[in-house]
Amino acid sequence: MRASESMRKWIAIAGLGLAAAAAGAAGERPMEHVKEYPGIKNVTLEMSIKPFKSLDDAYITATCEELFRQWDPLTRHADGVSVLLWTSDGSEILVYKGDLDDEMEWARYIGGANSDIEVGSGPEHLSLHQRAFLYMDNPPTVTYGDLKRIVATLRRVGAEVTGKPVRVGATFDPGPEFARSRFKYELHPEVCLGNTMGKGTMVCSYSVLKGDTESYAGYPDGIPDNTPFGTFFGRQCQQFLTDLHFDYIWLSNGFGFGLETWGCTGAVFDGERFETAQLPPLREKILDFWRLFRAECPEFLIETRGTNLSTGMDLAADGVPQREIYTGGFNMVPPPNSPWAALDGDFGLELVGYMSHMAEIPGEDYPFRYYTHDPWWLNSPWLDRYGREPHDIYLPMSVARIDGQGAVRLPTSILFLTVDNSFGELPVEVPNEVIPHILRGRADSPDQPGPVVWIYPFDEYHDMTFGAAPRVEEVLFGDWFMRQAVNNGFPVNTVVSTRNFLTSRQTRPGLYAESVLVSIVPDAGTGLEAALLDTVRAGGRVLLYGPLEHAGDALLDLLDVELGEPADGDFAVELAFNLDTLDAADWPTYLRHRPLTGGGGLRAVRRGTAAEVLASATQDGANRVIAAARALDQWQGGRLAWVRGVNTNYYHKGARLLPNDDPKAWFRGELLMRFALDGFGYRLAVDKRVPEQRNPLVCVARRDNGFFFSGYSPDTTVTQRFRFPQGAPVLLGHETWLDNGESAYTMPRAWHRECRVFVDGQHHGLVSCRELSPGHYGVLRRFDVTGLEDATVRFYPDTSRDVANVRIAVNSHYPYHKGRVECVQGDPALGTHYVVEHVTGRVNIAW
Repeated sequence: MRASESMRKWIAIAGLGLAAAAAGAAGERPMEHVKEYPGIKNVTLEMSIKPFKSLDDAYITATCEELFRQWDPLTRHADGVSVLLWTSDGSEILVYKGDLDDEMEWARYIGGANSDIEVGSGPEHLSLHQRAFLYMDNPPTVTYGDLKRIVATLRRVGAEVTGKPVRVGATFDPGPEFARSRFKYELHPEVCLGNTMGKGTMVCSYSVLKGDTESYAGYPDGIPDNTPFGTFFGRQCQQFLTDLHFDYIWLSNGFGFGLETWGCTGAVFDGERFETAQLPPLREKILDFWRLFRAECPEFLIETRGTNLSTGMDLAADGVPQREIYTGGFNMVPPPNSPWAALDGDFGLELVGYMSHMAEIPGEDYPFRYYTHDPWWLNSPWLDRYGREPHDIYLPMSVARIDGQGAVRLPTSILFLTVDNSFGELPVEVPNEVIPHILRGRADSPDQPGPVVWIYPFDEYHDMTFGAAPRVEEVLFGDWFMRQAVNNGFPVNTVVSTRNFLTSRQTRPGLYAESVLVSIVPDAGTGLEAALLDTVRAGGRVLLYGPLEHAGDALLDLLDVELGEPADGDFAVELAFNLDTLDAADWPTYLRHRPLTGGGGLRAVRRGTAAEVLASATQDGANRVIAAARALDQWQGGRLAWVRGVNTNYYHKGARLLPNDDPKAWFRGELLMRFALDGFGYRLAVDKRVPEQRNPLVCVARRDNGFFFSGYSPDTTVTQRFRFPQGAPVLLGHETWLDNGESAYTMPRAWHRECRVFVDGQHHGLVSCRELSPGHYGVLRRFDVTGLEDATVRFYPDTSRDVANVRIAVNSHYPYHKGRVECVQGDPALGTHYVVEHVTGRVNIAW
């Protein structure tokens, strides 16, 4: 059977759900774990070939057996298993001649393999990016035939150990990191148009090859002059993947998605200006790569790493037509979350990029990826960069997309980069420690929209970029602004594209009733504008961000503003309120707005007093509104808010990302997004000593009617205060001092907590929520809430169980016969919950 046919069969089996199918065939009920961790079609174990330190068959088999045994506690819950081999840097594909006896260059190094300094030599002070070492003495010589044996053994042993179908994938990386590449840097440096790791270091997918007389599997007589790289690479992949029996190809580090896939600049944006005339030809060049590749390699599945950035950032900087790539029929899987937050701590960028890439997808499947080890650069993120803290598990696993039918969709594949470390070891402690968090994150992943839903402008951003009058400065601004809003505690982890929002609100009325909808300012006369205004007038909650230049008159009237002359530069900022507190410093009173990265100048001028001004900026006596809100009685509780967005980002030559203004000197304009949520009843406030302390990130996922908080505290001395429309959230397993009706927590680096209890009406006191043993037959769980003083308690029952089985007792002790009270349903506007009023003492809740 050809590799492509095997792949299709594997996908078909996975899609049907192998575990359930097998159980049914045996006449047995599926295991309960299928219900607990549903929809995991695939687990991918990425690895280098370093663990195969000997190439005799017995050693290869034993290594494969150990690999699959280590990860069985997770793979047993999946329909299938994949192994993605980081054999070399992809050059083994480029130089493949079709002879399995040929030796191949492979990734046997620690450090930068293409350094000019001889491997293992040079002064001691040189870093790994300046020279490389062999990972072991006398590493084995590997032929293509050896690699084929490894692939076959992985597939055979994996099926034997796991009982699942096993795929094996090959990788292509455009850069210089993993293995020495004569093809990239000696034979054909003309394909290295990208400068991500230095000038001429990264292969560009739309480059063109000069002719040569070398022999290749696809070109036995050499490459003809002016051959597109996509044509050459596709033909080589077809030969290589078929001959070695691989099932799919992985395109690494943004390959296929533009020129500069790690940075804020590119072929369109150079940090100082936008070359919009380049947009149409760039779009065609990028799409041509995919078309040409598929003409030569038509069937093998393509999985992608994508860039480190977001859809909007890639459009504005590099002209990447993500929409057309997704809809081009290229049989490809969208990118997972970027692993770069492990390196730079920019989890806002990771989450915003992830949501922007999944808002629309080609098909129904998308992946989640976690960075356990690095087989090249002498770090194992779980053990060192993350410090064994699972924030980069729980934060991205709280994210979900909503499709056009209103269904909440979770990732169907879970990937691990990688299972081996830089020395080719497979430390069992890592899967032992990581897997429980992965399973808990999956069990608590959302099944309904979160408190904040981001309507991502996937189509709008493409139209703004490639339209007759490009608006790329708005596109660049939007996602960089949201990145910093999330980094400063804006709690968004549900995404829906505009297209899917417009259909899902029709197919499932009430789907977003418990959520604040977040959107760019819609253009006048669009379906999005009509839907958002209808939502507000019907009692819904909408928070808009961005410039108002293309807003309709109705929206401007509601915000009670008009457009003045664009203003930029330095402004004195005035806030209606500041949720956050400082103990040892004052807040900056000025902000800086740059039209290049800020979507143009500030233009909103207050027209009257109908709307509430949340924040304004003044320069030379001229005032600009930068945040406003409006609520009318006839809106049945509906509320509209708008934040202009003042980016603290600016371009600095040589920096991969846009740096941020000094928080000691300049007010962070992105904070206004979190502050604006207060008007909708969601207060997420921060107490710290000085403004330069980093703010915590928070995501809130809704699962089985509960609230699952996940957080990352870059500064563990910072305190967070919460209040929701339901009251103060009392996190399970925690105590909290209520102060002015808010719960307060000083959290560790990473945290993940369930919340089903909210306390309202009590302004002060020490309150706790603990889980007790069930204590009675027929009871699955029991909570004990203490420290209440004339409080209203709202409890959100687990809707995966029988909610009629809920039992509530006030000031009762084991065996809880006394104090039983009637379960009274609360206000439907606050969701499905029970309410107990005027409680002093404790409440015991069982179900």
